[in-house]
Amino acid sequence: MRLNYSMAKKHDTEALALLDLPTLLVDAGRVVFANRAAAGLLGAHIVGEDVRMALRAPAAVAAIAAPEGGHVKVTGISVSGSLWDLACHILSDGTRLVMLQDISIQSSVARAHADFVANASHELRTPLAAVLGYVETLGDPKAGDDPATRERFLGIIKREAQRMQALVEDLMSLSRIEAVKHDQPEERVDLIALAREAMGETAHPVHLELAEGQSEIIILGDRGQMAQVLRNLIDNAVKYGHPEKPVTVTLEASRSGWASLTVRDEGEGIAPDHLPRLTERFYRADASRSRAVGGTGLGLSIVKHIVERHRGRFDIASRPGRGTTASIIVPMTVL
Repeated sequence: MRLNYSMAKKHDTEALALLDLPTLLVDAGRVVFANRAAAGLLGAHIVGEDVRMALRAPAAVAAIAAPEGGHVKVTGISVSGSLWDLACHILSDGTRLVMLQDISIQSSVARAHADFVANASHELRTPLAAVLGYVETLGDPKAGDDPATRERFLGIIKREAQRMQALVEDLMSLSRIEAVKHDQPEERVDLIALAREAMGETAHPVHLELAEGQSEIIILGDRGQMAQVLRNLIDNAVKYGHPEKPVTVTLEASRSGWASLTVRDEGEGIAPDHLPRLTERFYRADASRSRAVGGTGLGLSIVKHIVERHRGRFDIASRPGRGTTASIIVPMTVL
C-alpha cells in the first residue's frame, strides 16, 4: 500500500488495503491510493499519476469523471481480451472510490454457453426439418400410395431421427461427465480388455499392438467412460481413415506409472490449422463429410472431458495425406 496524499488519510485505507479487489482512491483526477491488488494489476507507480495515464481506458476514465460516479465494463486493463467491471462511488468529501472486478471468466462461460445452445439448436433443427418435411410429403396421397417412394422417404426419416437420437445421447453424456468431473474415479479398469471389446464392435479391421508379455493394463477409472473413449476414438478412425487400411490401437504401460493409448488411422489427415479446435463442441474440420458419415461433432469433446476427469492428457497429431493419431495418457493404479 502506498499513500502519498493527505486527502487519502481521511479514509480507512487499512480496510481498503485488505480487499482482494483492485481498489483505488482518486482525487482531483489523480490516484491518491492503490491497494496491493490494484498495484499488482496496474503497477505501484500509479499512485500520484493522472488517472488517465494509470488506466489508459477512455470508458473507465469517463465513468470515474462522471459527476455521480459510474459503472462500466472495460476490456484490456490487464491482458488483451480481459474484461473488467469498474464501479466508481463518490465519497462524502468528493474523493472517488474505484473498484475493479475481473469478469473475464464469467463472460467467457456465458459466451460459451450461448454458443453451445445455439449450436445444439442448429444441429437438431436440420434433421428435424427433414423429418417434418418428409412426413408432410408422405401425407400427400400421390407420394403415400407409391411403395417405392414411401419406402425411400421412411428410410430418410429413420436416418434423420437416428441422427437426432445420437446428438441427444451425446449431449446427455456430456452433461453426466461434467456433473462428476471433480470426482476421482476409483474403479479398477483393464484398458486392454476394454480395447478388445471396442474393437469387436466394428467390422473394419483394427489391429492391437501391445508390449511383449503385457496381458493387462490397470488404471483407476470409470469403466463406462473409458469404454466410451475407446469407442469414440476407434469410431472416428474408422470413419475418417482409409477404407481399405486398418486402424491401429497401441497400448503401453510405462515404468513411470502412466498408461498410454494411441489410435492411428491412415486416412487423409487433418490440416494443421484445424488441430487446436478439434475438441471444441460441434467443431468439424470438414462439416459436410462429418454429417455424411454421421458425426455429431461432440465425440472428441467427450473424450477430452473424460480424460481430464481421469487426470490425464489428450492430444491429436495429424498431417495431410499421412493419417491421424489420437493419444491419451492416464495415471495407473499402484498395484
